Amino acid sequence: MRRLVDVLVAGVGAVVLAPVMVLVAVLVRWQLGSPVLFRQQRSGLGGREFTIVKFRTMRPSRHNAESDEERDTLLGRRLRAASLDELPQLVNVLRGDMSLIGPRPTLPEQVVHYDRHQRGRLAVRPGITGWAQVNGRNSISWPERIELDLWYIVNRSMLLDLKILWLTARNVISPQGITGAGGVNSGFPLPDGGSTPSHAAAPVLTADGGRIP
Repeated sequence: MRRLVDVLVAGVGAVVLAPVMVLVAVLVRWQLGSPVLFRQQRSGLGGREFTIVKFRTMRPSRHNAESDEERDTLLGRRLRAASLDELPQLVNVLRGDMSLIGPRPTLPEQVVHYDRHQRGRLAVRPGITGWAQVNGRNSISWPERIELDLWYIVNRSMLLDLKILWLTARNVISPQGITGAGGVNSGFPLPDGGSTPSHAAAPVLTADGGRIP
């Protein structure tokens, strides 16, 4: 039933929002150049890797030491604030890589550091939005996000999903938790005290899989 709802809602959403996606694509192409889409490997159900698709919100790096803040753009910030950069993930839902609601898909280099408890987060398809997304998003730490996602998996229901959709719509109107403290999204903490790069710091891939320098 959940998969049927995902396909129906994502299909209708893709048709209804097609004009918006075309407009966003034109703006990204105009302001940031090509490629218009951001493609990146993420871990999904059971740890299976897939390619997530989003609208690109940062310009290419001019040098290796350039920070995300330096690469950021006004258009990108507005797209992320309204979650419009996530719209292409409706295709991921239709493909079966993702669900409308579930834990956000994370990088494989983060997943390899999950302990047995945290790997429970991979028991369901990742979502475009989720319980952690409406309860702090990037403003809370990765361990906190994972615990929220695990709570959702144990307690998920139609009523909880409807609540998440309502809170997601509210957050689109009044964005919260887009970035962490100081405008920087923290990476996944490692046992040695370090951390993996945040999603935003990962390389942008072109349509043919090449990297933008």
